[in-house]
Amino acid sequence: MPKSYRVAILGATGAVGTELIELLERRNFPLSQLKLLASPRSAGRTVSFRGESLTVEAVADGCFRDVDLVLASAGGSISKQWLPQAVESGAVTIDNSSAYRLDPQVPLVVPEVNPEAAFQHQGIIANPNCTTILMAVAIYPLHRVQPIRRIVVSTYQSASGAGARAMEELKTQAQAILNGETPTPSVLPYPLAFNLFPHNSPISEGGYCQEEMKMVNETRKIFAAPQLAITATCVRVPVLRAHSEAINLEFEQPFPREQACEILRTAPGVILQENWQSNYFPMPMDATSRDEVLVGRIRQDISHPCGLELWLSGDQIRKGAALNAVQIAELLSHHDAGSSSSPSLSSSGLQP
Repeated sequence: MPKSYRVAILGATGAVGTELIELLERRNFPLSQLKLLASPRSAGRTVSFRGESLTVEAVADGCFRDVDLVLASAGGSISKQWLPQAVESGAVTIDNSSAYRLDPQVPLVVPEVNPEAAFQHQGIIANPNCTTILMAVAIYPLHRVQPIRRIVVSTYQSASGAGARAMEELKTQAQAILNGETPTPSVLPYPLAFNLFPHNSPISEGGYCQEEMKMVNETRKIFAAPQLAITATCVRVPVLRAHSEAINLEFEQPFPREQACEILRTAPGVILQENWQSNYFPMPMDATSRDEVLVGRIRQDISHPCGLELWLSGDQIRKGAALNAVQIAELLSHHDAGSSSSPSLSSSGLQP
C-alpha cells in the first residue's frame, strides 16, 4: 500500500492551484493532510476538499514544517523566495514557475517523456512551460522512432496562460465590444477579445520573446538534445482556455504519415483526432478540461521530403500545468511504494 503524504499547495487560489486541488481529489492522490497557501490577501478563504472545508493560509516562515510535498504555482519570484525554505524543511517541491527550469541541478520533467529524470532531484523538480509540455507529449513518440532534426512551431495561446484574471478580462472585453464599447485592457497589454497579438513576454536582442525561448531551451533539456534546432513563434489568441500549436518536424529520413498516425494512436497522453471528410481536427473547445493532448491533421510537408506537419490542442491549465505536476508527484509516490533506492518522497522529505 502506498503511504500518505502531507501536501502543501503554494498559490492555491490561482487558476492552476484550483486545478491542482481538483486533480488531487479526482485522482485520489495518497495524502493525509493538505495545506493551502497563498498571499495574505487570499488568506481566510475556504476550499472544499474530500468533503471537508479547508482554510487558505498566508505563506509565511515555518509554514513548510511537517510537509512532505509542495506543489508550487505562484510565479518565479515567489518560488525563489519560498522553495529553498521548503526544501530546507525536508519537503520535495514540484515547481510550476520558470524559476528553476534551466538550472542544471534541477530536473525538468514531462512524465510521458523523461520520467527517470524525476528521481535525480535534489529537492526541487521543475514543471516545464505549458506550450513545451503540450508539444513534447505530441512529438516525443515520433522522436523515439526517428530523431527529429528541426522543429518549427507556432503557438496559439489562450487567455488561461496569463491566469484567471486574464480569462475574466477576455470575457469582459468580449461583452464590452458586443455592447459597442471600447475595451480597456489591464491584465494583458492589448485587448484580446476579437484580436490577437504576438506573445507579450520580454523580447531579446535577437527578436525572440521569452515565451519562444522557453520552448527552445526547455525542449532541448527534456529531450536531452542540446543541439536540437528549434524555432518558435508564440501568439496570444482570443480563446478562453486551451492552447493550440502548428508544428513542422524535419527528420533525417522521410517519416510516412501512416506510421506517424499509428505511433500517436497508442502514445501515452495523446488522442489522435482526425476526420478528413468533415475537416474536423483538434480544437480548444474539445481540449478544454481534457487530460490528453489532442493531435491531428498529420500530413507530409510538401516543401521537404523529410518533413511532417501536425496540429494539436491541449488544456494549458490541465496537462500544460497542474496535471503534469500531479503526475510527477504520482511518479514519486509510486516509486516510494516499490523502492527506496532513489531520492523521492518520504515522511521526512528528501531521501538521502
